[in-house]
Amino acid sequence: MCPVNTNRHLREEAESIFSRLGYTVTTDGDEVRAERDWKVVHVTATEELHNPPESSSPGSYRCFVTRTEHADAVRRRVRETDPEYEWAVIGVDDEADYQVERAPPAI
Repeated sequence: MCPVNTNRHLREEAESIFSRLGYTVTTDGDEVRAERDWKVVHVTATEELHNPPESSSPGSYRCFVTRTEHADAVRRRVRETDPEYEWAVIGVDDEADYQVERAPPAI
């Protein structure tokens, strides 16, 4: 499977996950924006994460959706960059089941 199709599949999984959680979801390429009440989550669907975004809008969060087998590497990469925003990593398997690998601290 080529990376473009894989990222599209991951984006669709991200849309589905956040929709089921009650978020209003919009997309722009591989980026997903999920909104609920006052919370905005910028979702990046990716196999590998070379350079996490440096910042996010005030009051918003970032989530990285990846294949389950890549979740640890994505989590390490984001942690290494020590971003100023709250972030999470979700790993998705072949059956579209997902697990939150790292979530932001509870507010």
